Formats: sequence, C-alpha cells, structure tokens
Amino acid sequence: MKLQPLSDKVIVEVLMTEEKTASGLYLPDTAREKPQEAKVVAVGKGKTLPNGKTVAPSIKAGDKVVFAKYSGSEVKVDDKEFLIMDQDDLLAVIG
Repeated sequence: MKLQPLSDKVIVEVLMTEEKTASGLYLPDTAREKPQEAKVVAVGKGKTLPNGKTVAPSIKAGDKVVFAKYSGSEVKVDDKEFLIMDQDDLLAVIG
C-alpha cells in the first residue's frame, strides 16, 4: 500500500453489508445502513502526548473493527476505497 497513516491515524477497508434481508428481500443502496465494520489495513506510530511521549496503538493491521457511523475521510488508492480515521473513532475489535 502506498499510504502510511500519521500519528494516531488508522486506515481501514470497509466491509460491505448484506444486500438482502433475513426474509430474502434485496435492499437498494439508498435503503442500506451505512457499514460500521472494517478491516484495519495500516496503523500509525501512535498518539503523541503533551509531555512528548508516544503511546503505541492498541490495534494492528489485520484486525476486524467496529467504528463510529459517520467517521473518517474517504480516499481512493489503486481503485480501492479506504477510510482514514483517528484511532479514537474505533469502538471495538471483533474477536
């Protein structure tokens, strides 16, 4: 990948949601929920505190995560779409 996140930023690849409901109905794009699950692609070096120390990130590349619904900035690299967001926008790691 050509992108390397800075400080406490994280680059994720959004995992698409199901196109149909449990009863078998197909949902158009406009009716689908905004996805909130993603795979971590790259992680920055960590957050720098006011005293100058760096706190290492608590996640790593390859983790599957849940993130806040409307967080991150969309970028497109090599025809793939990614989100760049703060580590604080990540809510949980899926186990």
